Amino acid sequence: MLNFLPGPLLYLISAVLLIINTTVWSTLICIGGIIKFITPAPSGRIFITKIMNRFMWAWATCNGGILFLLADIEWDIEGLDSLDKNAWYLLISNHLSGFDIAVQTYILRNNIPMLKFFLKKELIFIPLMGLGCWALDMPFMNRSSPRKLKKNPKLKGKDLETTRRACKKFRHMPTSIINYVEGSRFTEQKKARQNSPYRHLLKPKAGGIAFTLSAMGEQFTNVLDITLLYPEAMNKDALVEVMHGRIKKITIRIRVLPVPTVDDKRYFSDPQYRVDFQRWLNQIWEEKDETLHQLINAHQTLSTDNSHKKPLENQ
Repeated sequence: MLNFLPGPLLYLISAVLLIINTTVWSTLICIGGIIKFITPAPSGRIFITKIMNRFMWAWATCNGGILFLLADIEWDIEGLDSLDKNAWYLLISNHLSGFDIAVQTYILRNNIPMLKFFLKKELIFIPLMGLGCWALDMPFMNRSSPRKLKKNPKLKGKDLETTRRACKKFRHMPTSIINYVEGSRFTEQKKARQNSPYRHLLKPKAGGIAFTLSAMGEQFTNVLDITLLYPEAMNKDALVEVMHGRIKKITIRIRVLPVPTVDDKRYFSDPQYRVDFQRWLNQIWEEKDETLHQLINAHQTLSTDNSHKKPLENQ
């Protein structure tokens, strides 16, 4: 491991390795996507998709190798033993950093189907990565804002149709879809701006989950509630911290939950129905906030105890 090197040098090495890793596997996935696009037989397209999922598995595994090379990280994970690689999952998670995706794909790669993301349509224009996500059948959404819907009522329901059309591709093989329901990465400034009732989280948004559940809720085996924490990078960018070799521990808690039923007609027409669904999500977020609070307190207590021991050890 190279964690004895100065932080700026570690940052440079990690940036080069991450770029190479992403470029190699994104290129292979893009090539596979082009071949899949011109393959007429559905069975052939499914076979090619499985190969491209293995390419994504390799990308995630190489990210783990880079982490092992650059940092001495302790992985504190609970809940992996209850997962099934042949199931369909909807994942919900708190969102701390651009590093989250790399961590979660790496940790979950051997326990559930490779993760799929709902992406903004603008992201398809990112070189290699955008085309690679398209090739992996990740849906690109054009969310219609309330202002757009008011100007053009015909747009109402279009996003749901797009979601359903995209989710049809997931019926032929086990799939995991992840949704960062806070809609943005957590910072103390955003929390204050929102007047969030939680200590360590932003307010969760129910719309994205409702879209997904109404489109393919009967396919999902379970909802996975993932709680993620970087104890050394609280209120810092975890991606920058890990690239400098400053993250020593990554904590993940996974809960398997039943899948709620969402009636899309009622959800989009009945305000009380939406309130009830939001209440279900808020309850999960209250429990997640408490879990994070306990984990943070435990880390701070341990850090304090260790700081008190060091002078004695040096005597």
